Parts: sequence; C-alpha cells; structure tokens
Amino acid sequence: MNDKTFDKSKLPSRHVTEGPERAPHRSYYYAMGLTEEEIHRPFVGVATCWNEAAPCNIALMRQAQSVKIGVKEALGTPREFCTITVTDGIAMGHQGMKSSLTSRDVITDSIELTMRGHCYDALVGLAGCDKSLHGMMMAMVRLNVPSVFMDGGTILPGKYKGKDVTVVDVFEGVGQYSAGNMSLTELQELECVACPGAGACGGQFTANTMACVSEAIGLALPYSAGPPAPYESRDAYAAESGRAVMALMKSGIRPRDIVTRKSLENAATIVAATGGSTNAGLHLPAIAHEAGIDFDLLEVAEIFRKTPYIADLKPGGKYVAKDVHEAGGVPVILKALHDAGYLHGDCITVTGKTLAENLQEVDTLPDHRVVYPVSEALSPTGGVVGLTGSLAPDGAIVKVAGMKNLHFKGPARCFNCEEDAFAAVSDKKIKDGEVIVIRYEGPRGGPGMREMLSTTAALYGQGMGDKVALITDGRFSGGTRGFCIGHVGPEAQLGGPIAFIEDGDIISIDAENGTLDLEVSDVVLAQRKAKWTPPESQYQSGALWKYAQLVGPARYGAVTQPGARKEVSAYVDI
Repeated sequence: MNDKTFDKSKLPSRHVTEGPERAPHRSYYYAMGLTEEEIHRPFVGVATCWNEAAPCNIALMRQAQSVKIGVKEALGTPREFCTITVTDGIAMGHQGMKSSLTSRDVITDSIELTMRGHCYDALVGLAGCDKSLHGMMMAMVRLNVPSVFMDGGTILPGKYKGKDVTVVDVFEGVGQYSAGNMSLTELQELECVACPGAGACGGQFTANTMACVSEAIGLALPYSAGPPAPYESRDAYAAESGRAVMALMKSGIRPRDIVTRKSLENAATIVAATGGSTNAGLHLPAIAHEAGIDFDLLEVAEIFRKTPYIADLKPGGKYVAKDVHEAGGVPVILKALHDAGYLHGDCITVTGKTLAENLQEVDTLPDHRVVYPVSEALSPTGGVVGLTGSLAPDGAIVKVAGMKNLHFKGPARCFNCEEDAFAAVSDKKIKDGEVIVIRYEGPRGGPGMREMLSTTAALYGQGMGDKVALITDGRFSGGTRGFCIGHVGPEAQLGGPIAFIEDGDIISIDAENGTLDLEVSDVVLAQRKAKWTPPESQYQSGALWKYAQLVGPARYGAVTQPGARKEVSAYVDI
C-alpha cells in the first residue's frame, strides 16, 4: 500500500490540505512538524479518553502512541486528540453520578465535532471507562468514516486474604462495615489492594461488557479486548488497529456496513452469555440509533431471554476479565456461541472478514472453568432479563446471573432519591421482604439516570442481598448483584406508574416469565395520578439542565438527538 492508493480529492481532509486556498491551513500542520508528504496523506483521528480521573484511563495515552505507529506504517497521518470521561466508581453514590450517562453523549458529540472541525478521514478510538466505550462507538457509527475501536484493557484483580477482589468488594465492604461484619482496619486494608493499577474494573461490569460487545459487533479486532491494561501485548493490538483502519479506508468498509441489525443481535448475545451489565440494554439501542436501526430495550431483552449463560464472571460468578483472557479471550466465547447457532456469522468486521471467518482461526476450546460449552451452560437463558408489566409498560431490566430465586413479592418502600434510600439502608431501616423503590432518578428526572451501586452493594454487604428487592427508573452498575431492577419505564418524571406507588403497595416480580407488576387497581392509580404533579428539578441551568431538555426514554437508549433516520448526509460524504 502507498499514499497513491488514496485519492485525496474524495476524502474529507481535502478541505484542509489541498489547493492554494488551503495554504493557511497547511501552515498549521507545518508548525506541528508535519512534512509536505504527511500533509497530503489521509488524516486519521486517534481519539482517547485519557485522563487522570481513574485507573481505567491512564494507560490509553501509551496505547495511542502505538496506534499512531500503525497508522504511519500504513502511510496515514495520525492526529491524536482526547475527550472527557466521567468515572462511575468515583462518581458513584453522590450527585456526581448524574454526570455519568450525560457524559456518554458529550463524548460522542465531542468526537464528532473534533472530526468535523478538522476534516479527519478515519478514526481509531481507545476507551477504558464505562461510558466512554459506547460513546466512542456511537461516534464511529454517527460519522461513518472507516473506524476501529479498541478497549483500553481491564485492571488486574486485587488480592485480599488470598482471594481475587475488585472495587465492588470495596463497595460491599462498606455494607459489611455498617453491619458490624468488617472492622474499619479491614475495610482500609481492602481499599488499598482492590485496584492494583491501570485498567477498567475487573468483573463483567459495564466496561468489560462493552469491551466484549466491541468484538462481537465487529468494530474491534479479534482478541483486542482481552489483555489487561498493563500488558505490553496491548500495544501490538493498538499498532495493528492503526494498520487496520488504513486497510478499511482502502476497502471502503464503514461502521454502518458493520453495525447492522444482525451484528447488534450478536452484541446482545454476548452480553447475556457473559452475565454482562444491564447497562447494555441502554447502550445497544443508542448505538443502533446512530445507524438508523430500531433496536430498543425490549428487543434487546428478547435476545437476552433466549441466550444461554456460559461465562462464570463476577459479580454473579467467580472470575474476572483477566481470566477470560487467559482462557483464550473473547473469541473463545464467540466461537462457542457461533458453533451452537447463537450468532450471525455472516456479519462483516473490521478485519474485512466476516465474524465466521474470524472464528475459523480460533482453535481454543472452552475451558469448563471460566467459559463453558453451550451444552454445559450455567443456565439455559441469559444472565440478563427484560421485564414488562403494569409497573413497567415500557420495560425494565434485571441481571439474574448467579441468582437462585427468580421470583419476589413484597410491600413497597418508596424513596424519591438515592440518598434517602442509602441513608435508610445505612441506618438498617429496611425490613426483610420489602421492595425498595427509588424513583425520579430516570434520564430526565435525575437528570442523568444515576447508577445505584452504593445502595445495592451496601445491602449485599449487610447480608440483605437476597432478602429484599430494589426497583428504580435509574440504573444499576454492572457490578450490582441481587434482585435489582433498573430502567423502569416510563420514568417517574414522565408520569410512569412508578411515580404513583405508595408505601405498602404490593409489587410482584417474576424474572422467569419476565413480568413486573404493581398490584393496585387502575382506578386507584388514576386517582393518584390526578393528584400528582412532577417535582421541579434543582438543575435549572448548565449541562444537566440541557441534557434533561433533550434526553429521550431509556427504552430507546436515552438518546439526545434524532439519529441517522433524520440525517440528510453523513459526515463522511462531505
């Protein structure tokens, strides 16, 4: 391949590099040390979410340098830039969590604006934290320039008293401490060793779930999601990602050729098969939206329902992402699912080959420890289940991986914000058999649809995890376990049934048959609704106010703009 392979007259970067009228633009590139030859090559955006907010992101700058080497070797000109991340583990349990989901769309928008403003021709994106992975993938599909995604890698597990631990053990340790089952000294010892270095939280939480999605959906190179962040082998995958995006430019394969209804179904399949984060039920519809594809929460949940659960991963199981890597990586899971007929093998990927063609090169078998064959699945249906019913006409979602009891019925205990619920849990005011209701935490009502890991982990740490249920129009962390139901829609702020529950109302949950019902008559609910007015948000200015004005329902991905269906022309065609 040489630079003559690419016709600059047909690439976006021609607007900033070609012709006498672009002499002022070129002068900027000379100022940054580029040669004339480099200026006239294709420009590849190398986007990362590097920052010092959390360990998820601190290895991304190193990996970006390797991407740039790969781009240069394939005769492209890389242009590195960063975008924001809000790290859930640090934002969790306080008002800062309202920024988390909001940041996903800011990430997507900021990448779009950077690419548009500088007319880059292709994109390699590296991300490591919960919202940045799908934010990056959404940008790729929106821009529709040749793109390759690469996960920044998982953290290595911590060690405490001879056992592997993750940050979720620390969250649950807070509950154990409040219950008197752990001393303050033990909690401090745990917090010091739970996160030993760079990388995303180690279990099958949101980041590692979406890392698996990146390979299953076809936007990432096979095996690239596997090596932990500190491993130098990641740098080889980064360089190969740089070369791969140049090959995509030559072949003309774009993200919307890769992200199809079938590949989205493949993505949902690996989420269920690994007992992944319920947040995938929010982010897969958002990625689909960028491609102009209808794929809402209930459709995602239908895939979840019929997929076997085959990877024994935390929080419901025993192992962490590093163990998946050592068992052969994400392709081992994909091959087990494909061979059993659960994946669409004809989907094109960033290798230029189909998923089935990629998997032909996988000769590792499931190890019967971390990853099981489908014939020996941990359970016949996925680790994540969708629910509908009188309490959730627009759906809800629950992670059942590792749960023995899939039914719960009890009286409601209502809270209008997470802080009040957490205080009640901390003060041990929750009774066995109750269904905790946390509302006005939806996309618009929050605003920002907070995760509730602090509350759920405290319950679990107190030994209440299987004695109560919790439902919310907000979200749960991928690290949540127990009978915790999120994404209840319509949300309370929009007058969904969750707004009209009163203490003592009986709520019935059946995760086996996928139902969530409020045992209150329609007449009574109508009377309550007639007296109801939505509470006024305390956020009347700034980014969260703006988000609340734009955001749509969780069922459709909590998106903030019309998507590809309303698109007149894609950026790539400028």
